[in-house]
Amino acid sequence: MERMSTGTDGPLMPTVVQDIRNNNVLMLAYMNDESLELTRRTGYMHYWSRSRGCIWKKGETSGNVQKAVEIVADCDGDALLARVEQTGVACHTGSYSCFSGHEMPSQDIVDTLWKVFEERKRSDSDSSYTCKLFRNRNLLLKKIGEEGTEVVIAAKDKDRAQLVYESADLLFHLMVLMYDEGISMKDVHQELERRRR
Repeated sequence: MERMSTGTDGPLMPTVVQDIRNNNVLMLAYMNDESLELTRRTGYMHYWSRSRGCIWKKGETSGNVQKAVEIVADCDGDALLARVEQTGVACHTGSYSCFSGHEMPSQDIVDTLWKVFEERKRSDSDSSYTCKLFRNRNLLLKKIGEEGTEVVIAAKDKDRAQLVYESADLLFHLMVLMYDEGISMKDVHQELERRRR
């Protein structure tokens, strides 16, 4: 495949855009030398619009920006892979990805829960279960142990619905602990990446 000529600043490079959180393909766009330089300089993805004939920053009007994490060329040097941190949805139709009509992936609930944790950590509410977990470390650790045991029992019983339920309980309590310790999902993701090597 040859690079597409643009008659502007450099050839157009087909660019596959991938969500760094889950490796889902978000969209296909085109970049040239100018958009690559703007991306490197600002840290946010810029593309060449073939329909408008100009550079555009992804999410400039919608707020659904893409923070550039890594951009690599393929083996022939005629296409790019851009790995990004996507804010909101990637597709102009409102879908998470241009390749499906699915809702946002489960990672989005993680972002939502993190914001809830931030609010609860500052709150002194007596009615909030999450507040109680933040104030009582022993209760939180006990719940993680209990939920871990419930996961094992559900798995042993081959009860899929219960296993999903108990897994969600375990993950929730584990995430509260992670937040309280200043451990992000990115930290865990990086550790998983390290183990994959």
